[in-house]
Amino acid sequence: MKVLLAGGGTGGHINPALAIASIIKQHDPGAEFLFAGTPNGMEAKLIPQAGYPIEFINVAGFQRKLTLKNIKRNAQALRYLATSGKRAKEIVTGFSPDIAIGTGGYVSGPVIRMAAKLGVPCAIHEQNAYPGVTNKLLAKEVSHVMLTFKEALQYLDKNVNYTVTGLPVRASILQESRADARRKLGFDDGMCILSFGGSLGAGCINETMAEVIQWHTSNQLKINHIHGYGGMGRESFPKAMRDRGVDLNNPRLRISEYINDMDVCLAAADLVVCRAGASTLAELEAVGRSSLLIPSPIVTGNHQFHNANVLGKAGAAIVIEQKDVTPEGIVEQVKNLYEHPEKLRSMAQHAADLAVPDTDERIYKVISSLQKA
Repeated sequence: MKVLLAGGGTGGHINPALAIASIIKQHDPGAEFLFAGTPNGMEAKLIPQAGYPIEFINVAGFQRKLTLKNIKRNAQALRYLATSGKRAKEIVTGFSPDIAIGTGGYVSGPVIRMAAKLGVPCAIHEQNAYPGVTNKLLAKEVSHVMLTFKEALQYLDKNVNYTVTGLPVRASILQESRADARRKLGFDDGMCILSFGGSLGAGCINETMAEVIQWHTSNQLKINHIHGYGGMGRESFPKAMRDRGVDLNNPRLRISEYINDMDVCLAAADLVVCRAGASTLAELEAVGRSSLLIPSPIVTGNHQFHNANVLGKAGAAIVIEQKDVTPEGIVEQVKNLYEHPEKLRSMAQHAADLAVPDTDERIYKVISSLQKA
């Protein structure tokens, strides 16, 4: 089987494509793969690192806000648009795939559209509860739409053929036990908070967690806390701790720029404070963890807010928009959960109830149906 995968721009589009390739390889070790991406996107580095070939196509989105910089960007996007169809055809015909799968990002548009036009059975995977523009358009043209959240369906054409597959999660996330994780971290059985804002960090989360950490350490509460402050907090967060008189050598704290053992930290946690990217939420559901979600307000279509609300409405998470966040308010939320551990347990169970435990099998079933199309 020859599989063409198109997706890029962010890890949120690239990682699902890599996960789908791995699922196919498990069932068909002889499968051949080709990825399509942009030369300047993260995929240009991540796909070859994973051992897959990639063909490049220049494509960009149009900016709505009219500034001099955006006018130049839109002119570039128009130039790319004029050549993208020809390049997409070269990629598709040169590889002659049996099936093609798009995972979002602007690059998916011309490649998957051309594959469908040339009679290749196609599917897309939408990671978010609010679909991106490219997937909204492609949903009408492909044979099957795979969804992480059923809530995304309301924004797509009513006649789409769809399957709620969930989003693949790293195998290591499911292999770590709470007891082993806490032993590795040197934590006791007290409440454990895991907070992070991604590799770059998030100023909002760093500011509120500084207040939370000061609160529970100064009151000597039985709370263990793991916090990743990210690149943007490299200088400011340790200083914030020192200014508040927090001892960074406190055995209940593990504060660092990056969290490189997320599987261990997630297994140890009782409460996770973070953004609401689709991959993160899939992992929270897979391991059944309660969360306090502060969706990023600067993502396309405010999709993190839609993602977070799926968990919020199910009772699996507390969702607070960034504009409504105050350090004092977050401390109060954490204090309430600390004093009422039954709420933490209930939220965790609701998160586990949302998980799709057979995501890999559902995805491969869709792929098998494409082969027969």
